[in-house]
Amino acid sequence: MRTDRTFTMLKPDSVEKGHIGAILEKINAAGFRIVALKETQMTTADAEAFYAVHNERPFFGELVEYMTRGPIVAAILEKDNAVDDFRTLIGATNPADAAEGTIRKLYAASIGENAVHGSDSDENAAIEGAFHFSGREMF
Repeated sequence: MRTDRTFTMLKPDSVEKGHIGAILEKINAAGFRIVALKETQMTTADAEAFYAVHNERPFFGELVEYMTRGPIVAAILEKDNAVDDFRTLIGATNPADAAEGTIRKLYAASIGENAVHGSDSDENAAIEGAFHFSGREMF
């Protein structure tokens, strides 16, 4: 079932480099409405739970370490066709393969430090949003 919401995280590298405002501006300019937003820091347990789907992958430990090294900005975004449109806006996981003007092309350093997370399905958008926000935090 298609919804009009998606979830994103500006990852620690984006926060460290001061790209929060520029990335949020691109999100707004692309027609997304921010319905929930907060800066927070994931614990090791948080990151392990959030990325549990990757726990058998060789990069899992590095991913958890990266995602817990500093603050992130979590957000729920609203727009028609939100998941697909946001995936287009952020670009390919590897910034070298990302289209010009996408968030990852502009702000990501590598496939490992790729600036931003975007849900890959409507179902995961709902799960990921609920992981970071209570119902009273969404508007």
